[in-house]
Parts: sequence; C-alpha cells; structure tokens
Amino acid sequence: MAWHDWVKENIYKRNEKLKEIIRTRTGLSPAMFFAVVTVVTATAAASIAVISSFISPPTHIDPDEKQPGDRNPDDNEIFPEPVQVGEISEDELRMYDGSDPEKPILTAIKGQIYDVSKSSMFYGPGGPYELFAGRDHSRALAKMSFEPADVTGDISGLEPYELETLNDWEARFMSKYTKVGTIVQKPAVESVKSSDGSTVCRDDDISSTSSESDSEEWAQLHNKEDKEVIGSHHQHDP
Repeated sequence: MAWHDWVKENIYKRNEKLKEIIRTRTGLSPAMFFAVVTVVTATAAASIAVISSFISPPTHIDPDEKQPGDRNPDDNEIFPEPVQVGEISEDELRMYDGSDPEKPILTAIKGQIYDVSKSSMFYGPGGPYELFAGRDHSRALAKMSFEPADVTGDISGLEPYELETLNDWEARFMSKYTKVGTIVQKPAVESVKSSDGSTVCRDDDISSTSSESDSEEWAQLHNKEDKEVIGSHHQHDP
C-alpha cells in the first residue's frame, strides 16, 4: 500500500470514529453538531466584545474632563479666593489682564465679570486666551474668533446661531468660574459750544450733588446763549 493511501485510510477511520462519538454522546448528526458549535462560538465572541467595551477605557477623552493621574500645571499654585470687584468700567477691567501678578485675572461675557485666575495657563501671559484677559470678549466667543476687533462686548448684528454659541459659553463660564462683578458703561459726554466759541464738555450723568457754582455757571452759559439767539432773530426781523 502506498504511503499516501495509508494516510488517507487512517484519516477516514478517524473521521468515522469521531462521527460515531458525536452520535453516541450528543444524539446529533455530525453536520448538526458542527452547526451548533459554530453558533455557540460566534455568540461567545460577541459576548466577549460587549463585555470588553464596558471594561476597557473609552477611546474618546473629553479635554475638559480631568483623567485620573492628570496634573494641571496650575495645581501647584495656590490662588486666593475670588474677590468681588463690583461694578467697574471696561478701562478698569483691563487692569486685571494678568500682567500684574498681585491682581487676579478677570474676563467678561455679556457684561458679567469672571475670575479665571485658576486657568492662568490659558488666560495668563503667553496663554492661548491671553487676548481675552481683562476684556469683555463676548463677540469673539460668539464668532469663535481670535481677531482683536472681535474682542468686545458688542454683540449687535450677530446671527441666531452665534448668539446660541455665546449662550453656551456663558453657561459654561457660570458653572466653572466665580462671577465677581459687572461692567458699567461710562456716562456719555456731550460737547457743547459756548457763546465765545470755546467747547465745553457736559456729562449727561451730572448728579444732583453738584456744587451751586457749577449749576450757576451752566445757567449763565445757557442764558447767554439764549439771549444771543434771540438777539440774532431781532436783527433779522423785517
């Protein structure tokens, strides 16, 4: 008998013996048995994949979510508790741009001022958002812009989706940072030309506590202007 015939015969005998064992122990035909084995194997593989998805760490990491073992460079620094600054002007807000290490870093959204000192690595000098420190940057957030011209609290003319973006940012700041104050607009200053041709600046927000001399001076100026206007009318009467 040739060698390959001997191998072929032995393989056949082994297969027949295996089939007989399957029939005896399972009561299934060999074809049915292997079909069941295939289904069980596929099910087991799927189960392992599902279990692994719960055990394995997520592949997507939210950059804002602190992971175990992560260290923020600012963690080694101790920042004082935020101090309320109250109502300040935009010019006063600019003094809190991070250039003075003795002062907190402040920024504003929609006129509301927040202390962002704990994120000095972002808003401090050399940080990616240092342009926003000490300023109201509402428009820049709404437009997702780093253009200096957009670093302003003026949000007029924005599209609805830009306003929605701004509101999302505001909610995020409210949850992450402490509100410490509000921006107040400076009172408008009006230039008034006096009768002698000189220009006088008048503040629209003159309080009732102004001195009597100031009030008299304004009254005299207005009376003098009124007389000159009346006199000029008489000169032109027919």
